[in-house]
Amino acid sequence: METIQIKYFSDQIEKLRYIDGKSDWIDLRAAEEVTLKTGEFRLIPLGVGMKLPKGYEAHVVPRSSTYKNFGIIQTNHCGVIDESFCGDHDQWHMPVYAMRDTVIHVNDRICQFRIMKHQPSIVFEETDTLEKTDRGGFGSTGKA
Repeated sequence: METIQIKYFSDQIEKLRYIDGKSDWIDLRAAEEVTLKTGEFRLIPLGVGMKLPKGYEAHVVPRSSTYKNFGIIQTNHCGVIDESFCGDHDQWHMPVYAMRDTVIHVNDRICQFRIMKHQPSIVFEETDTLEKTDRGGFGSTGKA
């Protein structure tokens, strides 16, 4: 089990918790109230910063209910925070674009994250054929 140092930038949000057996993603919450009009962009502070272990990064994505509940989309669609973003002022944020007028309240669960090891170094080897892998060119179903 890894230990990760965390700094809270707000005492108004719930402390992060890992729910073993339910998911390996951890919810993140808005650390301030944000009012957005349709078409506005905003970096929503998440109230936390972390010192990730060397060789790890955090992947931050919206929760499945974020668009339905708040009408926002994450502008980078998947945020990647590496272990170098770990200073005393390096608070995590979610960059969002409002698709409708909305209000996000302090402590609303708006996104989630998981910690991943960095991708290992890889080498691409060219080939003229990928044996025994042809499924018809349309993904896993083989259907258009």
